[in-house]
Amino acid sequence: MGSIPITRSNHPPYPVSLLMPLRLTNAAAVSADGSQTLRQLRPLLPFLLPYRLKILAAAFALTVTACLTLIMPLMVGNFVDSFGDLADDNASGLFATAFLIAALLAFGSGIRFALVTMIGERVVADIRKAVFARTISLSPAFFETVMTGEILSRINTDTTLVLTVVGSTVSVALRSTLTLFGGLALMFITSPKLTLLCLLVVPLVLVPVLTLGRRLRRVSRDNQDHIAESSADASELLLAVQSVQANTHEQKSISRFDGIVERSVRSAYRRIRIRASMTIAIILLAFCGVVAVVWTGTLDVGQGRMSIGDLTQFVIFAVLVAGSVAALSEVWGELVRAAGATDRLSELLQAEDPVTDPERPRPPATPARGSVTFDNVTFRYPMRPEAKALKELTFTVKAGETVALVGPSGAGKSTIFQLLLRFFDPQNGRILIDGTDIRSMRRSEFRRLIALVAQDPAIFADSARENIRFGNPAATDNEVEQAAESAAIHEFLTGLPQGYDSWVGERGIMLSGGQKQRIAIARAILRDAPLLLLDEATSSLDSESEQVVQEAFEELSRSRTTIIVAHRLATVRRADRILVFDRGVIVAEGKHAELAASEGLYSRLAQLQFISGDSPPPPGKP
Repeated sequence: MGSIPITRSNHPPYPVSLLMPLRLTNAAAVSADGSQTLRQLRPLLPFLLPYRLKILAAAFALTVTACLTLIMPLMVGNFVDSFGDLADDNASGLFATAFLIAALLAFGSGIRFALVTMIGERVVADIRKAVFARTISLSPAFFETVMTGEILSRINTDTTLVLTVVGSTVSVALRSTLTLFGGLALMFITSPKLTLLCLLVVPLVLVPVLTLGRRLRRVSRDNQDHIAESSADASELLLAVQSVQANTHEQKSISRFDGIVERSVRSAYRRIRIRASMTIAIILLAFCGVVAVVWTGTLDVGQGRMSIGDLTQFVIFAVLVAGSVAALSEVWGELVRAAGATDRLSELLQAEDPVTDPERPRPPATPARGSVTFDNVTFRYPMRPEAKALKELTFTVKAGETVALVGPSGAGKSTIFQLLLRFFDPQNGRILIDGTDIRSMRRSEFRRLIALVAQDPAIFADSARENIRFGNPAATDNEVEQAAESAAIHEFLTGLPQGYDSWVGERGIMLSGGQKQRIAIARAILRDAPLLLLDEATSSLDSESEQVVQEAFEELSRSRTTIIVAHRLATVRRADRILVFDRGVIVAEGKHAELAASEGLYSRLAQLQFISGDSPPPPGKP
């Protein structure tokens, strides 16, 4: 896998036809060969390069401390050999040198730790920001295939594993590698025979590394997938906690979550057993080799072929080398886990949005008037390719016109808004705003021309003021309050303990359905866009509030184009034109009075759905 692209233009193609749930692609991403692990870590390089000076400083500190560590056994060997002459000036010099080396080692280790840890935190923060920036810009077509909880798991859990590698594991690996080769070199200088004897153990140590490492890589990736699945499931259930409790589904939900967690634990146990087996095998083989070498060295000392000091420093070198081998085995296990995590993060960063901006975008028409044209549009949702949501649909909404879209559920009304906002692209036909195809413009530019009030509005865990200001971040407090007055929510907000600055809770849990909708309406009023989309915007309002909001909408609609999806008669009766949808096509068109007097679908819907608690109007009467 190559480096992680930071800009959208670098992402590979990601056609809608190839959309698959990410958790299904994960298992296939694991390769059995060891080189794949290091290749999977290569996407971290672009995030490391901005901090190359700090990395070089950390590498220098690491090299110095590794060298100082290797000097210490030489000092010990000299101490041993000069044991009988401790009063000599040479012995005093050795002690002074030892203290100096220890001080340098301490300061160097502290500096290395600080640099490496700060680099790790900075790099992981950059990765998290890059992943979030990428996913927040992906269209709903992408999120049809990926659960939000799984993405959150990747942003949090997987980046934590990457932090372990960048913040400590790589440092340990480099230090252990330097100690290993430096120690071997000094061992060879001290005693070539004993060094060659030690090297006979190396092939035995490599066997468990290569054999168990492959299994560890697969199990580690599987463990991460189970963690992501549990996060996704918990997120989904907690967001729907009221529905869970209302349907007494707690125990079923708990059992389901418990099952996922237990699968994750079993997978973790398999990973731990493999890691433990690898550690036991490596340490046992390495230290058995050290014991054999010490025994041989003792015989050489007895026969006068080497001094006690030489044997002492050789043993210390051997212990350092053995410890480095053991540390590298641990490092390999961490690298394997981090490789899987990096691969999962890279999948998100490389995932191409099915809906993309053009390379040479056209600007929106100036001045923007908000006219809309659907020209022979046919659309199928990516996950339901066999069913046409819209069939060769053609209609025009003139600038300043108010048009209502009505019809039974599933007729394609809300799909109109999905396509108009370019959350999806139609398979055939085109959609124009002010005569310009929306696929030829930047999404961020033409969406500024649109204000949306959804049936289930998004309310954020923030103050009421900031939730309204969400529609126009540059709006003043006075403009926010004027929009709230127009949406009939001002009186309620001023009555709260902190007024407009009162916290509304996660997803607006402290607000009623009608209050949420009025905040969303105020947000749309504040946005002041030439094209207004109302998706059941007054469905949760009481009659009195609806009347007030309808008056605000009438005032708002006079200078802009308005498209309404609604079932309430009071909303659609005032529209300039009504389009009646059924199964993705327009089956009737006209004003309320004309359609109500006919024998068609609209007349039946008016009697069955538009009026709640009232008698339907006589045919032809508004």
